[in-house]
Parts: sequence; structure tokens; C-alpha cells
Amino acid sequence: MINFRYHVVSLTAVFLALAIGLVVGTAALNGPVADSLNQRVSELRKDNTQLRDSFSSLQEEVKREEDFAAEMAQVVLPGKLTGRKILMVTLPSGRDQADPVRQMLTTAGATVTGRIDMQDSFFVPDNAQELLYLASSAAQPTIPATGLPSNSDGVETASALLASAVLDRALGTAPPSAADLTALLTAYEKAKYISYADAGKDKVTEPAEAVVIVTGLPYVDKESAQKDQAVVTMVSQFDKMGAVVVAGNGASDGNVVAAVRGDGALVKTISTVDNANTTQGQLVTALATAEMVNQGKAGQYGMGAGAGSMMPQPPQ
Repeated sequence: MINFRYHVVSLTAVFLALAIGLVVGTAALNGPVADSLNQRVSELRKDNTQLRDSFSSLQEEVKREEDFAAEMAQVVLPGKLTGRKILMVTLPSGRDQADPVRQMLTTAGATVTGRIDMQDSFFVPDNAQELLYLASSAAQPTIPATGLPSNSDGVETASALLASAVLDRALGTAPPSAADLTALLTAYEKAKYISYADAGKDKVTEPAEAVVIVTGLPYVDKESAQKDQAVVTMVSQFDKMGAVVVAGNGASDGNVVAAVRGDGALVKTISTVDNANTTQGQLVTALATAEMVNQGKAGQYGMGAGAGSMMPQPPQ
């Protein structure tokens, strides 16, 4: 019969076994196993220190390369775009690099006719019908809606109207009046599809001969595929009205840079730069713009897939 004494003896045996295991385990760890673990920890600490040093060195190298590009811009850019009228159009993902790109353009001597910031709402699929209506209602006497795409693609029609107003290859007609240009842009701004400066250095004053479209990474939300395609549609409509340079970030799937490079027709007429998020890429953007307006030549530049070279080559 199992009694209380049996339970006491059993529990005592269990705790005794645990105590012996702890003693034996501690002794083992204090021997070769502990030495091995200590050595491994020491090696990992050294590796970590080396990685930190390497990272710091790479950061310093990148900074020096950026500084070098900034200094080179002062040497190679002046005079490249003197007398040329350039418009800037930015996408939500490209806002951070817009000002540096503008600085490179002005260093090259360009007259920046203004800047238009496209809002995310412009590319939302559910806004297609409203964009179609706006293209009709916002048209002005010197910026007519005639000759625009007549399908149900709101982004295509709205982009075509905007491009006809701000670029000088507008349907073969005379430039729009300043009042009509302001009225059109104001209508799109009130509808919250664009934002543009109505005073100061970024005022859209007159049509330009080329547009630099500053963008970043592609969309990642549930409507990303449709929005990315809408961006390409907008770019292609601007291309029909004037010279276009796309200053982007990367050339991955969904990226407008990749879409242009993968289109047999667009790649012949639109220049792309896939590292405009860097000083080097911003410098190249100005050079690519100069190549486009001075030589009528499109090129694909940067480090991503489809890039022909890092930068345009001097004319022969």
C-alpha cells in the first residue's frame, strides 16, 4: 500500500536527481563546452565590429561620391540648358528628390516654367469618370478639349488636356493664354487632383518644351497595378506633347521606368534615369534633359535593368 512515507521518499529522490544534474551540468559547462562557447562569442563580437567598420566605411564612400557628383555638376552642367524651358511634374513618391533635380536643371541654365505635383487621387481607378468630366468642364478657349482621347480612360483624357496646356507641342496650335493656363490648373487643383505653386519660383508661367517627371518607387496598395498603369498612361500622354525625361528610383516591376524601358515605342522617345534619388542620378537627369532637347535623343541611364549606360555620352 502506498503511504505518505512513499511520497516523501519519491519527492526526495526527484529533487536529489535535479541537484545532481545541476552540479554535473555546471561542471561540464565550466570545461570544454564553456571554453568553446566563450570562443564563439568572442568571434561573433569581432565579426560584428568588422561589419560595423565596413558599414561606416561604405557610408563615408557614398557620401564622398555624392559630394564628388555635386562638385562635378558645377563643372559639366553650366550652359547645357541655357535658354531652354523645362517643366517639372512630380508624383507623390518623387517629392523628396524634386528640389535637388530642380537645382541641377537650373545649374544647367534651364528656365523652369513651373512645377505641378500630381496627387494620388489622380491615379485612383474610381475617379476615372470624374476625371473625364473635369477634362471637359476645365477646358478653356485657348486650351480646347477637341482632339483629346475620346475613350473612357479618365487618366488618359485628363493627362492629354494638361499636357496640351503646359507643353509647346500642343496639337499644333498657338500657346494658351496665361489666364486660360491658370484657370485650367486651378480647376484641377480645386478638384484635388494636382497642386501647383501660384506664386514664387514654381509658378507655372508658360508652356515648356520638355518635362521632367520626378517619381519614386511604384505603388504597393491593393490597387497598385492599376495605379502604376495609370502613371504610365499619364507619362505617355505628356510624351505626345513634348520631350519627356522620367527621373525615377529603380527599375523593378511596376516601376514607370521599367514600363518605359519595356515598351518598344516609348523607349525610343522617353529618356529614363533610374537613380534620381541620388546626387549622381540628379546630375544625369539634367544631362539627359539636355540631350533630349538639344539632340532630340532619348536614352536610358542608371544602374537598373534596361539602362544603356550610367550617363549620356558627349555628342560626336
